[in-house]
Amino acid sequence: MKFVVFGSKGQLGREFCRVFEKDNIKFEGYDLPEIDISDNIIIDKLISNSKPDVIINCASFNDVALAETDYNSAYKTNVLGVSNLAVCCKLHNIKFVHYSTDYVFDGNKKELYTEDDVPNPLNNYGKSKLEGEQFVVNNLSNFLLFRLSWLYGDGKQNFMYKILNLIKNRDSISVSDDEFSIPTSTRLAAEITILALKNNLTGLFHLVNTGAASRYEWIKELFEIKNINKPLIKAKMNDFNSPVKRPQFSPLSNEKISKALNITIPSWKEELNKFFVNFDYII
Repeated sequence: MKFVVFGSKGQLGREFCRVFEKDNIKFEGYDLPEIDISDNIIIDKLISNSKPDVIINCASFNDVALAETDYNSAYKTNVLGVSNLAVCCKLHNIKFVHYSTDYVFDGNKKELYTEDDVPNPLNNYGKSKLEGEQFVVNNLSNFLLFRLSWLYGDGKQNFMYKILNLIKNRDSISVSDDEFSIPTSTRLAAEITILALKNNLTGLFHLVNTGAASRYEWIKELFEIKNINKPLIKAKMNDFNSPVKRPQFSPLSNEKISKALNITIPSWKEELNKFFVNFDYII
């Protein structure tokens, strides 16, 4: 089986490349600036020549704040790029794996979101990811669509990295204690994706660690693991005067994927500790 990974330089794409290299699995990885998934001519030519069995799309415009003022860039990657890949998969009979986000929900439910809940994104990032989702679901049958949340791994585009970078030059740091979701590692996302492929699963699934946490609880656990003794101050979402509306409570239920694969998914705390055992996160 041959894989093509788009977004191979991002934190999730790098995780897939690492696993495939370790296990001697045949794959090709592509990313900007060499390959732009919004260019349908280049994508069609590449896929026609490569002839993969599975395309894994880790490419995403995930700058939530920038998407508010530059929706075209978010649309280019999260909608147009996704539709280009989906069309090629349908044309060449390739399985398509794509990733979305908990930000397709508005956070008003106050309990775990399931795959049956109706999305209602609050911001442009969530809107673009939902539109990409909808194209996949409406045009393909042979696909795996996973919603992730608060993803972290070997990369700089995640909240945990940004906090560790900020705290180097600050005496203390404030983190919201009224915004909830589930920290989820790229290791888990890649592992379960590969297991789902081996089991020939198709459809929409929520792929997250177990449990829920506020951003404050997440970073508090991080500080304990890393033995960071600087003060961590509780704050509210509104304290940061962000121009972006974010869901206040958007944890996803992983029950569907757990039952489909007959697995027990570890808690976010267990996963976070495991991450730092296996990866020396130095900034």
